[in-house]
Amino acid sequence: MAKGSQLTQLKSALSHAGITGNNNQNGKKRKRSVLPEKDKEKRKAKLEEIQRKLNPFDVKVTKLKHDVGGRKLKGVTGKPAQSKTAGIEQRKKTLLKEFEERHRAGGIIDRRFGENDPSMSLEERMLERFTKERQRASKGVAFNLEDEDELTHYGQSLSKLDDFDDIGFANENDDDDEEAGLINEDIVKHTHFGGFDDEEADSEEPARKKTKAEVMAEVIAKSKVHKIQRQMEREEGENIRLELDQTFDSIRNLLYASNPPENNSQPPPPDLAGPSGSSTADASILTPEMALIETEQTASYDQAVRELAFDKRAKPKDRTKTEEELAIEGKETLEKAERRRRKRMLGITDSDSESEGRSRKRQRGGDDLEDDFDDAEIGWDGLGAGLEGGQSEDEDSEVDEGEDDGGSDIDKDESEDGSEDEDEDGDTPVKAFQKDRTSSRSKTQEIPFTFPCPSSHEEFLEIVETVDDKDLPTVVQRIRTLYHTSFAPENKFKLQGLIGILIDHILYVTSSATPSFSVASSLFPHLAALTKAYPIQSAEHFNRKLVLMHKNLKRGLSQGALSPEAKTWPGPAELTLLRIVSSLWPTSDLNHAVVTPTRILMGAYLGLARVRSLSDIASGLFLCTLFLQYEQLSKRFVPEAVNFLINSVLHLAPNKYQSVAELPGAFPSPDFRSTHCQHLTLDAKAAKGLKIQQHKLGDLLTSVGDEPASTLSLLVLSLDLLGRYANLLKGLDAFIEVFDPICQILQNLKLQKFDSEVQSRATSTREMIERLIKFARQSRRPLLLQSHKAIPIPSYVPKFDSTSSSYLKHQDPDRERNEAAKLRNEYKKERKGAIRELRKDARFLAGVEQAKQKEKDRSYNERMKRVFGSLEGERAEEKAMEREKAKEKKRAGRK
Repeated sequence: MAKGSQLTQLKSALSHAGITGNNNQNGKKRKRSVLPEKDKEKRKAKLEEIQRKLNPFDVKVTKLKHDVGGRKLKGVTGKPAQSKTAGIEQRKKTLLKEFEERHRAGGIIDRRFGENDPSMSLEERMLERFTKERQRASKGVAFNLEDEDELTHYGQSLSKLDDFDDIGFANENDDDDEEAGLINEDIVKHTHFGGFDDEEADSEEPARKKTKAEVMAEVIAKSKVHKIQRQMEREEGENIRLELDQTFDSIRNLLYASNPPENNSQPPPPDLAGPSGSSTADASILTPEMALIETEQTASYDQAVRELAFDKRAKPKDRTKTEEELAIEGKETLEKAERRRRKRMLGITDSDSESEGRSRKRQRGGDDLEDDFDDAEIGWDGLGAGLEGGQSEDEDSEVDEGEDDGGSDIDKDESEDGSEDEDEDGDTPVKAFQKDRTSSRSKTQEIPFTFPCPSSHEEFLEIVETVDDKDLPTVVQRIRTLYHTSFAPENKFKLQGLIGILIDHILYVTSSATPSFSVASSLFPHLAALTKAYPIQSAEHFNRKLVLMHKNLKRGLSQGALSPEAKTWPGPAELTLLRIVSSLWPTSDLNHAVVTPTRILMGAYLGLARVRSLSDIASGLFLCTLFLQYEQLSKRFVPEAVNFLINSVLHLAPNKYQSVAELPGAFPSPDFRSTHCQHLTLDAKAAKGLKIQQHKLGDLLTSVGDEPASTLSLLVLSLDLLGRYANLLKGLDAFIEVFDPICQILQNLKLQKFDSEVQSRATSTREMIERLIKFARQSRRPLLLQSHKAIPIPSYVPKFDSTSSSYLKHQDPDRERNEAAKLRNEYKKERKGAIRELRKDARFLAGVEQAKQKEKDRSYNERMKRVFGSLEGERAEEKAMEREKAKEKKRAGRK
């Protein structure tokens, strides 16, 4: 390339390429000729080559450190100028449009025909749209045979001539076969113009589009089918209506049995359809008599329809009542029954109007199911069954006796007036019957129906002072019914206080010399219902009793655990309360507000109290039974219960051990072979021939002496409980350590002189424990270290210097670490690229803003120049005029 400036180099390159130069050598002006397309492309390529050589910075070449021949590498050479230009153009198409339209709010313009015209109706708009659509569809179609302007032949449309159903090919005389005389469809398909092809070729061709005639024929056939179906349905409905009209009188007689219709003496004629007035015969042949009958029946039918329209609709009789409605009904029933009871006791009879009101019954209708009843007919039995969930037989009989008592008082008054039928002793049969009833009434007194809600246990005792124990549930149920929470807000607090009263009464009836557990069982359902309704208040009542029991235990232990006067073991009342706790509250919870303190208290009884008598052992065994029920689901280990059971066996049964040191295991046994427990051991001579008997809990708890039968019962119960605890705790990790000493003690019991049944029970318990211990030993495995995967021998990759070799620079023997490094490098690369693109976008937008600002400044400067130019021109003209005026003045002065 020639030396010199870039202009010189450009001229020289253009001249050498033949693009420029002195082509007109003869000096004649040559016409400009148009170059062909191929020469244009060559000229453009030459210009690009010249431009590339003149600007060496348009091509960027990456120098390779190790150039290997024959390799084709991408990205070695680049064109930054072209890339920059292409990026700018791309940003003009995308980024610049988004930047310019950033504040533009889009919208949808409704351009449908007639949508913005309020004067057009909906039908007119739809018609206009349909017309425009048809016009658009038919535009450019010059010969559309299916258009509305169809071709005709003598006034007949040519499109309808495709239908050959009515041209005469069919046999008109043959009514059975409608297709007789027509050419078979297969013959037309294979022998006419559509034939001469095999079936495979036909099957591969697409389905032929139906013609307009075929479509219309299908539509007509379907409409005929629907028309026939509608006619058949109409005829069927007409037949049903006629049958109903004919049987209307009998239906009406069933509905209105008390008021039969008057105009039903004459039956309708056989040719009439019914009372609706429709006739199958022609109206022209009706006689005047028939017309009169039809008119009367029509009038009767219309009158019946009007009566049915204004008839009162039936209402449900047995609607399910809400809890509040049931409570109100129960309260009203009890109050009504109490008023009647008081009237009967005072000898006051009801008035005649009330008697008539009770005896009056409603008028019977067609849907009467004979379900009428009167309160006076069934008495309290039916009311009690619906109110309190059914009374017991004793309660029902007591109520009946109370009602009969009232009746016997009246009979007594009547019989005292006359003495006609007196016998030899001076008593009439009525008086004798009254004497029997009076004696029975002195024994059982009638229960009132209303009671005040007690606020303390003393008030409750005053209320039930004259009530038998079997009637206490009835009294509590009536109190709950009368003081339901829906009647008054304060009833809620009264029922909450009733919970504590019931607990106190249960403790009261079970703490006597002869505890009544039946009363506690009868009051338990009411206590459970109130606890379910008010659980928090019930828990507070129970916790107060548990705190009191714990204080009593501490007081007894402070007096001396071995003192006979110290009360350290729970009595029947306390055991009943603990049993109620297990029935009311969930015992499997990890932590419970009532059950957890109860378990702690029971464990304190078994662990701290000392054995002094059989009643102490009976109380402890009952606590062990309660623990067994408590832990039935959670299967928690209670060591106090297991220790007490094995100690009970050692106290009651003769054995080979003479001191505590000889006992196997490490469980505590402070009372073994002590002076206050020696009398508890059952003598083999006394137990010889002694059978197992079932004793009641109250008898065992209150027994003072050491009876051999009671001792044997407690021993058998201890053995059974040991077997149950072993079965419950068989999944315990320390099962072998706990029950292996127990199994050894059972083997060393001296029961040879005992009854065979006692021996079999002891043997079965010991064998079951031995079997469970065997299974526990088989399932136990020695402790092992946690198994780990074998640690491989470490292998190290030699470290290479990065300055001398880059072959293993980015290689890592750990695959996961190598992949993570690749992801990090890719993330850095993408992040740098994103930052670079964002900066380019920012520079592009800054350039656009700068260009806009320059355009604004230029237009502003141009406007200002124009304004200043116009002002300067006006000022120049003004000064010129001033100079002219000055000159004229001077001329005028000269003259």
